[in-house]
Amino acid sequence: MAEDTPKGGWQRVLAGSQMLLVAFGALVLMPLITGLDPSVALFTAGLGTLLFQLVTRRSVPVFLASSFAFIAPVTYSVQTWGTPATMGALGTAGLAYIALALLVRWRGPGLIHRLMPPVVTGPVIMVIGLGLAPVAVNMAMGMTGDGGERLFPYGPSLVVSMTALLACLLMATLGRGLFRLLPILTGVVVGFLVAWPFGMVDFASVGEAPVLRVPAFTLPSFELGAILFMLPVAIAPAIEHVGDVLAISNVTGRDYVRRPGLHRTLFGDGIATSAAAVLGGPPNTTYSEVTGAVMLTRAFSPVVMTWAAVFAIGLAFLAKLGALLQSIPTPVMGGILILLFGSIAAVGLNTLVRGHVDLTRQRNLVIVSTTLVFGIGGMAIGGSEINLQGVGLCAVAAILLNLLLPGFHGETAQSRGAVPDAAGE
Repeated sequence: MAEDTPKGGWQRVLAGSQMLLVAFGALVLMPLITGLDPSVALFTAGLGTLLFQLVTRRSVPVFLASSFAFIAPVTYSVQTWGTPATMGALGTAGLAYIALALLVRWRGPGLIHRLMPPVVTGPVIMVIGLGLAPVAVNMAMGMTGDGGERLFPYGPSLVVSMTALLACLLMATLGRGLFRLLPILTGVVVGFLVAWPFGMVDFASVGEAPVLRVPAFTLPSFELGAILFMLPVAIAPAIEHVGDVLAISNVTGRDYVRRPGLHRTLFGDGIATSAAAVLGGPPNTTYSEVTGAVMLTRAFSPVVMTWAAVFAIGLAFLAKLGALLQSIPTPVMGGILILLFGSIAAVGLNTLVRGHVDLTRQRNLVIVSTTLVFGIGGMAIGGSEINLQGVGLCAVAAILLNLLLPGFHGETAQSRGAVPDAAGE
């Protein structure tokens, strides 16, 4: 069994700050893309991690923060129903996690593997990344995510975005030690510095902001259309969660699926997501970047994540930091997202490869191809008020096809030598 390296109190405090640094880039990037407040995201990430530790009896060294699986659904929901209704819908999605946790406790962890083998999880994860590819490209070229408005000139935008992308690539491939886990943060810093001479950076809001301020929390409201739209999306982060729990189990040498149990970790994730939604923050998920940092530093104690959560909550009250984050130019984020969304799609492809999914079998080919085209093509089922589309539609379609098409034997991902992998955050 693995041992925890940082023994002293101050060492764990330092390790906690390192964990937050590793997660910071992705943590604040998701709310910046969707128009949510990054300071609220910091607060709810810390709160969600503490709630997760409470549910799991502080036994799993993971950090929870903004889930990238929800970027497209949150963006669409905010535009259609507004932020309060979106938060209400995300709160019910957290309750869906809790319901799934109760099912897992009743039927055992094998239920997840029977419902979501690699032939299901692989294409759904790919859709999360590939479906967002146009958003990254539009932002990299100086436009809004939907391409409807130009924010910065094309030429300077391309220089800034490609420089940020190059910085990410170099840090991810050539970085050593903990620095290799900071490609997003590196890309943000380098891109920000390059964008400054082009006049893309406006510090007016930073100067006007006070040093300390309570984050701008948003109370939820509840609309049936938004709720029905968001509920199926919870399936995709559930796929992420199982992969992350198995990954941290491999890193630490402890079987967290058995103790504290997959039902407890799912329950903790659900509570964290619902609590975040109540305050106006993005839904939470376990971060694979932090799992990599745990493996590198051998900081296996959950107390380290407690300190990371405390630091996140503290930073949420620094108003000038929040204003600085919101001043990051769109092309900088676009360049970073090209790598990030592509990496998510690659994880989905790797899930198919590791699961030995034979695409010469018509059954597997039908499931994968239908799921991919539904997601990337923008298929929507339903009316303007109540509809199913995007990741939610893909997850439901893949699960139903797997269950209903001839050839389903209830085989598990574990029995085939593969497990769902993390979809990135």
